[in-house]
Amino acid sequence: MSSDKTAGPIRLGLLGIGRAGNGMHFGELAGQEDKFRYVACCDLIEQRVADTVARFEGCRGYARYEDMLADENVEIVDIATRSCDHFAHAKLALEAGKSVLIEKPMTCTFDEAKKLVAIAETAPGSLYVRHNRRFEPAFQHIREIIASGILGDVYEIKLRRVGYGRRDDWQTIKEFGGGQLLNWGPHVIDHALRLLESPVKSMWSNLRRIAAVGDAEDHVRFIVTGENGRIVDGGISGGTAIGEPEYLIWGTKGSLSCTGDSITMRYLDPARPPAPRAANPETPTVATFGGADNLHWVNATITASPATGCDTGSTIWEQLYEAFRNGKPFPITLDEAVGVMEIVSAIKRGTEFE
Repeated sequence: MSSDKTAGPIRLGLLGIGRAGNGMHFGELAGQEDKFRYVACCDLIEQRVADTVARFEGCRGYARYEDMLADENVEIVDIATRSCDHFAHAKLALEAGKSVLIEKPMTCTFDEAKKLVAIAETAPGSLYVRHNRRFEPAFQHIREIIASGILGDVYEIKLRRVGYGRRDDWQTIKEFGGGQLLNWGPHVIDHALRLLESPVKSMWSNLRRIAAVGDAEDHVRFIVTGENGRIVDGGISGGTAIGEPEYLIWGTKGSLSCTGDSITMRYLDPARPPAPRAANPETPTVATFGGADNLHWVNATITASPATGCDTGSTIWEQLYEAFRNGKPFPITLDEAVGVMEIVSAIKRGTEFE
């Protein structure tokens, strides 16, 4: 069956029926059968293939990836394998003439990411990178708040995804692309680069292994400074027993903190701006630290509800459909995805985790 990119649901072939493919993709596409249909699947575990074939009418199961790539009914290969295999699996699919949706991280290194994009630029199909948390409601709403100017000039941002766990699966082993930098890292770094709103001027980073039992890092800190002077401080950890807000935004007129979908703000009331004020060089006549200042604050706690109506799970699929079927620009550009991997590789460079 030849591919027709103008009609009907997009025909997907899933490679890897594990935590991402089965645990996330299947659920996110529930109710979107008019736009997407799994027509093929492939996994090393036979029972996973059999279960998927039974779940989706007309879905063919494959034990060999090459055989699924030869299936003319497959339009987009949905790659949800281990991180260490993303480059090779995407390369084979693009060279077979398929389009590719690849789970994060798109590759394990900056060099691999550049090579993959070069392959995609000459291949018949298209490459899409699944940075699904770009559409997290809190992230989208916070960007809208910053753009509104209500916090003033935002000068520093903290991003955190932390907890404590003695993790022991393949995500803790370097050989398989494990470590928090390639797990949560692409999400947090993508957020950081979008919120920086400027080319990166400088960066500091630190990697450690704290609680995970493999040989990969489970504690990541990085600070990027933009050419615009804004700072984004990112932290990801599996070894932090007491956490911080997921987002902390500091501006010249107010601040914001957010965990989950709860956004708390404190900002100067625009309707009652501060009176003009100047520094006084004279010796104070009373034992105070500066004169009294009557500031009027607005305190608010809201639930994240961006005007875009984005959703962490479904929106990226809607964007994929519009890009593949209707030719609209996919909002996660390949330059942006490669930029994330450039930061990942820079953070690892020269460390024991490289």
